[in-house]
Amino acid sequence: MSAWQQDELPVGRIGPVGWLLVLARGVILGGLTYACLCLLLLVRLVERPVFGLARPWTPHITQFVCRAAFPILGIGLKITGKPMDHHGAIVANHSSWLDIFTLNAAQRVYFVSKAEVAGWAAIGWLARATGTVFIARKGTEAKAQQEVFEARLRVGHRLLFFPEGTSTDAIRVLPFKSTLFAAFYSHGLDRVLHIQPVTVMYHAPQGADPRYYGWWGQMAFAGHLLKTLATWRQGWVEVIFHPEVPVDAFADRKQLAAHCERVIRTSHTLAVG
Repeated sequence: MSAWQQDELPVGRIGPVGWLLVLARGVILGGLTYACLCLLLLVRLVERPVFGLARPWTPHITQFVCRAAFPILGIGLKITGKPMDHHGAIVANHSSWLDIFTLNAAQRVYFVSKAEVAGWAAIGWLARATGTVFIARKGTEAKAQQEVFEARLRVGHRLLFFPEGTSTDAIRVLPFKSTLFAAFYSHGLDRVLHIQPVTVMYHAPQGADPRYYGWWGQMAFAGHLLKTLATWRQGWVEVIFHPEVPVDAFADRKQLAAHCERVIRTSHTLAVG
């Protein structure tokens, strides 16, 4: 494990006001999330037999919840640039569990996540219900995963994945892994798909450590969640949509991954620096 991954931020003591915020925000956000999950599942009962893999209605419910999360938490949200209109996928840097709310609020997308998340209590249910694509790290399942990717892309789903492979401390961008980019070079997909790089930057509350919203290493989800809920004066998050590029403009997955990393890293460095 790298040195920076071991240097975790202490959660700190939560005072009486903080616990009131935890209770109020937790009840409101949790209640809204699971009420809308019930609605989503009901709508999906009609949507699935009529449209199959396509989901013309339910992503709007997911986006509504994610947009509502920001005023509930008191975190500012700024979106720059425009989500692409083309068929294709989104790639972004990964800093926190908050990325799920942030990127869903900015655009209706379907996340690509490691298979273990499907088994997480509460979070796994939400991920499955909202159409997350789960991938295993076993080479023997590569072909099956490729078929799932293709099927989802061909019905117009915009898949979003994090090429870094892990979340960070919010002040750095790790090298991009090109493995998942290979899905865009099969069966002629490279001639019809575009990829849009997206930069996500968290700005800590005034006077706080710049890594305040980062979630990395062995940091516990529960502690980070409580700290976020208990924060009185929050910071803000910025999402930058960069120009999309056609997949066939790059000779292979490594060149495409390198381009996306360069675009995201440059804008992230300029903002954080």
